[in-house]
Amino acid sequence: MGLIRMTKYRTLLLATIGFNFSFLIWFSFAPFTGPMAEEFGLSLAEIGILASAAIWLAPFGRILTGWLSDKFGAPTVFAIVLGYVGVFSMASAFAQDYTVFFVERLIVATAGITFVIGIQHVSEWFEEEELGTAEGIYAGIGNAGAAGGALILPRVFPSNWNGPLFSTNWRAAFFYTGVVAIGLAITYYLLGEAAKDDQTRQATAEQAGFKDWLHTATRYGTVVLALAYVMTFGLELSMNGWLATYYREGFNTQNLTLAATFAATFSVAAGLLRPIGGYMSDRLARNETNIIPLFQGRYREQWTFVSLCFVVLTMFGMTLAGLSGQVLLAVGAGFMVGMGCAFAEGAIFAQVPAMFPNSSGAVAGVVGGVGTVGGIIYPLVYAAPFLANLHVGYAIVGASMIPIVLLTAWVFQPRIASVANEAGFVGEEPTAVSSDD
Repeated sequence: MGLIRMTKYRTLLLATIGFNFSFLIWFSFAPFTGPMAEEFGLSLAEIGILASAAIWLAPFGRILTGWLSDKFGAPTVFAIVLGYVGVFSMASAFAQDYTVFFVERLIVATAGITFVIGIQHVSEWFEEEELGTAEGIYAGIGNAGAAGGALILPRVFPSNWNGPLFSTNWRAAFFYTGVVAIGLAITYYLLGEAAKDDQTRQATAEQAGFKDWLHTATRYGTVVLALAYVMTFGLELSMNGWLATYYREGFNTQNLTLAATFAATFSVAAGLLRPIGGYMSDRLARNETNIIPLFQGRYREQWTFVSLCFVVLTMFGMTLAGLSGQVLLAVGAGFMVGMGCAFAEGAIFAQVPAMFPNSSGAVAGVVGGVGTVGGIIYPLVYAAPFLANLHVGYAIVGASMIPIVLLTAWVFQPRIASVANEAGFVGEEPTAVSSDD
């Protein structure tokens, strides 16, 4: 029993470190958009496309790797992804043609698909009553890798860099982060164990057929949580890739390190506060505490709904803060948006493994994959040439989230929520009523 407990926490540590660095390398381009734009002759709109492109392959990649993790085990899949990401990150450091560089960075950006691999891995080791907190710690500290990239990379690789192999700071950053990724791939493969016992591993593998995947992917619970993740994690991705540019261009902050530091405050909130979202979901479920009478008895759903509403409100606050012209007020508003994302994401991924204990990888893949769509679309709104200024896009995005919140309110009703893991858009009618936890 003691050995299992030790391996359980080693698994959490290993997955968290792996995902944290994956997030760092995913958004390693963000602090260097200025020098890259100057070298390749990119416009502001093209920078927005680059930020959006970092998410293009994530939806399909997450869906695929979620299923592969169920099928073959997380350590093998995690190691493969980190390995090829490291290779292409190193290659992008030598690119002279922008098209070649763009394609290589697209492949590097698939580092973000490791999220669902770690979600599956952690869920194979932790009991249901601990899932929200454990997944929150994993994803929260992991997501903070984006803040690490914004805070650490410009300082380790400053604008006047002239070190070994490279005279350009962003090229050096891409090369050496690639080296670290390959090292982590080897470590994960050697130290990772797929599940706490053979029975758990076998039960998960047996649920990894295509028919099983299609069934779970089309349940009401899966669909609504995926859309909720569009407006939370998709939003987080978009802000991670855009905020350094926003604080630089929207407030004429020419100091790249300062602009990256402003942007990092969002990433810190979105990452490090995420365990609170998972913990609150666990606590409401354990104590059977109702905070919204409309969803009586659906404890996890209540916390998720409150968090989603908070995200919408903070997006309007982001626009108001930006229009004030006060950069520090805008930084504070960005922190609040990050807090909303953290609470909602923690709540969503407390629900996923609790609802689908034997298909957590497949469902995490669908929710995490679809959720990244927001990261593709939202940067295009922020940088849209028809906007009056760079501050208005946040309110537009906030308004687009309202229909998703209304849909969650419908699905979270006790009558529907009680069968949301069985009733769906494709397949047989529900045969049993599930409990909340």
